[in-house]
Amino acid sequence: MTRPTPRASLSHADIRTIVIGVGVAMFLGALDQTIIAAALPAIASDLGGFDAISWVASIYLLTATAVTPLYGKFSDIRGRRAALTLGVVTFVAGSIACALAPSMGWLIAARALQGLGGGGLISLAQTIVADIVAPKERGRYQIYFASVFLLASLLGPTLGGVFTQHLHWTLIFWINLPLGALAFFMSNSALKRLPRHDRPHELDVLGAILLVAATVTLMLALHDGGINYAWTSARILGLIGGSLALWLAFVWRIRTAEEPLIPLSVLANDVVARGTVAASCGMGAYIGLSIYLPVYFQSVRGMSTTESGLGLIPLMVGTVVGATIAGQLMGRIVHYKRVPVIGLFFAALGATALALWADAMPVALFAAVLAMISIGLGTVLPTTTVAIQNAVELHQLGTATGTMNFFRQLASAVTVAIFGALLNASGISEAALHSVASVPAGGFTPIFAATAVGFVIAFVFILWMREKPLRSAARHAAEAVVAD
Repeated sequence: MTRPTPRASLSHADIRTIVIGVGVAMFLGALDQTIIAAALPAIASDLGGFDAISWVASIYLLTATAVTPLYGKFSDIRGRRAALTLGVVTFVAGSIACALAPSMGWLIAARALQGLGGGGLISLAQTIVADIVAPKERGRYQIYFASVFLLASLLGPTLGGVFTQHLHWTLIFWINLPLGALAFFMSNSALKRLPRHDRPHELDVLGAILLVAATVTLMLALHDGGINYAWTSARILGLIGGSLALWLAFVWRIRTAEEPLIPLSVLANDVVARGTVAASCGMGAYIGLSIYLPVYFQSVRGMSTTESGLGLIPLMVGTVVGATIAGQLMGRIVHYKRVPVIGLFFAALGATALALWADAMPVALFAAVLAMISIGLGTVLPTTTVAIQNAVELHQLGTATGTMNFFRQLASAVTVAIFGALLNASGISEAALHSVASVPAGGFTPIFAATAVGFVIAFVFILWMREKPLRSAARHAAEAVVAD
């Protein structure tokens, strides 16, 4: 006997209660992506290992990426409530381990654990919303999704800076305990109202392990190459060769597994493939820039930790603004690709301006350029998501969306590692955290230039992506895809 669908059995009041409950869990995951950036220089100063600073951010992104598809299938097997509870508990346990970290190595391992939980928070919240709200009805709940990310974008950098400068950086992790408890109790209660629709699935754990091993091996090569070892040394060549072998094993796995971590059949769709590359390159460049901007603010501009956190706000808030604008316009204009094409043009222009004149810009102009970059990048997110969903059959919606999110996070993790290698190669050292004079002129130019390159690649693939007419359901979904 088939159970009634959530949309048929839940009232607007029930849906609102569930959306608010999972919104708290979504906020927990979104806040962690923004709160840590301003604290990274202080963390490196306290624990040592400035050259490993990229690992603190990228290892979280990497483990979160690997488990995101697993959470989706686990929730199909055991239910959304059980999966979200597992994510919250794991994330909080990782946060405790991060706060207690006595060394950089410990912190990196704890961040990996935290990512195992964080990988499920935002994706499961999105899945639950898709379970209970039809695309044509999602617009009325948009304010909840937009508010979560806007609040995280505003509070994250500010809290990270204030905690680090006036209290202690470990508070950026301790704050996850009360937030995690609130997320657990609100979502756990709310999701009891959600009907179960369990389905048998196989979890591709081997695929996830191969993915993490291949990426970590590549990141080790990027971390040590040209710094601790020559690029032509046996160690670096061995790491690159090992990574290539593991990537080939991963490809073999997803081609032969009954339920692979990433279905190649979906990537065969040219809109999915090109839209995914555009979203991944754009988001990777954005995340890499957001991680290293606080280091720039503090080491080059001489800003305090609090000031560097405030300096990130234009970059964080602009993406929500850009996504909202694009989401609204996409449902109203025929040639919806024009919005992200224009947005990426200005994002690349802004990043190029930073590469050429960042050190000479007044603070107000620098903030305006960051806002231009983030608004431009924000237009890409809803456009690629809805275009990909619009290009596949209805039964492939979840798989296609999950595939795009997977590669978007993976690109972010690798890009952070690449930016770290560029920074180390440019001569920035741990002494730069304590003395502005120790920073070489133009030391951050490679970071800004690489950001521009990422946006240009995204621009090219958006132009190349076919512009299929939107189905009516996709038009409505575009207006509520800010959080996707």
